[in-house]
Amino acid sequence: MYSRYIKRLLDFILALGGLIIISPILLILIILGTFFMRGNPFFCQERPGKDERIFKLIKFRTMDNRKDKSGKLLPDSIRLNRYGRILRKSSLDELPELINILIGDMSFVGPRPLLVRYLPYYTNEEHHRHDVRPGLTGYAQSHGRNALNWDERLKLDLHYVNNISFKLDWAILIGTIKIVLKRSGIEMGELGNFDDYRTVNPEYVEDKDE
Repeated sequence: MYSRYIKRLLDFILALGGLIIISPILLILIILGTFFMRGNPFFCQERPGKDERIFKLIKFRTMDNRKDKSGKLLPDSIRLNRYGRILRKSSLDELPELINILIGDMSFVGPRPLLVRYLPYYTNEEHHRHDVRPGLTGYAQSHGRNALNWDERLKLDLHYVNNISFKLDWAILIGTIKIVLKRSGIEMGELGNFDDYRTVNPEYVEDKDE
């Protein structure tokens, strides 16, 4: 009952209320982002959602569009300016995802939506992380965030999918708030790319269908 009906209703109500309450903050961040990011303050990227349906994730941009003399984007570490670091450390860059929650692409709690290019690298079991809506935060984020390796993170995602409850969602939200306040597990690049990780992981080859 909770996972099928109540969870989505709570998501809609809380997302709508949240957007109304923080609208002044969003307006300020839009203005600041337009200035510090030298243009569009939003970052939109396709991600797989429930049943692996592709949707556009909305976040505040944390890297500007500076390019070298040949017109190529500079490395991420350079384009991640001071303002972008503040957004990431405070998780303020995630606020626009309330729009994704409101329209039903995401939930407040669920496996984090990863890159579309990662889809071919999941094991059969790991594909089940897409049986539910992806979340603004998830079980993995409340238990280590980017400090976890990929195997640990995906295992926690599956644990959540198989044990959804109001009690678990509440515990995850509280755990995430604590981690955000401590600013732990947020460092850029610490987790690495999943496709690179699986390419050199021999156990993955054995587990995937031929």
